[in-house]
Amino acid sequence: MDSTSLVLFLAAAFLGGLTSGLSGFAMGLVVSGVWLHIIAPDQNALLIVLCGLVTQGSGIWRVRQSIDWKAVAPFIIGSALGVPAGTAMLKTVDQNTLRLSIGILLVAFSLYSLIRPALKVVQGGVAREVGVGVANGLIGGLTGLGGIAVTVWSQVRGGAKDAQRAVFQPVMFSTFLMSAIWLGVAGAYTTETLRLYAFALPALVAGIWVGFRLYGKLNDAAFRKVVLSLLLIAGLSLIVPIR
Repeated sequence: MDSTSLVLFLAAAFLGGLTSGLSGFAMGLVVSGVWLHIIAPDQNALLIVLCGLVTQGSGIWRVRQSIDWKAVAPFIIGSALGVPAGTAMLKTVDQNTLRLSIGILLVAFSLYSLIRPALKVVQGGVAREVGVGVANGLIGGLTGLGGIAVTVWSQVRGGAKDAQRAVFQPVMFSTFLMSAIWLGVAGAYTTETLRLYAFALPALVAGIWVGFRLYGKLNDAAFRKVVLSLLLIAGLSLIVPIR
């Protein structure tokens, strides 16, 4: 990697950390826009998982007083079922069709939610929450976007910004952790990828710190708009693939 590529690589890591610190997710979308032009797709996927453990781990610490682990458990259990199923389906599901379908749903949901002041609050329940967790794990196993389903669910449920992050960030962390284990079993870890991770880590942490500072200035309404805007970008990125 030459000096220009390294600067771009680190800049993307910083912006990814900043976005995650501000919103609680979307780091993978931000870094992929740059990293996929510099490193191999398999390296990109593994680095997103490893960096996701840092972004979501620090996010959990940020909202630790708001986390109700009993309430989060159904989502994590569902994700534990969905991740291996999604990974197993990688070779049988048409990736372009899947990405397009998820992208259209995300664009429709985010645009509708941004136009309307608020959606009608949907009541939860263990069965529904496990189902959301399964969907979250399936999408994560198939596309690497391990927080999309639970983030959308948090928006539908509504609530204060810390309460929302206290749900989707622990679920995302567990999804990234399970993905890291499955990738390890598959032999995805290489010396070169771990070296890139060591380079990215300081920039990522600096971005997270800046994002946390900005997050403290957001009220609940502004946080909702940030999350919905990022979901819109996520949907568009799936409809119009990076490469």
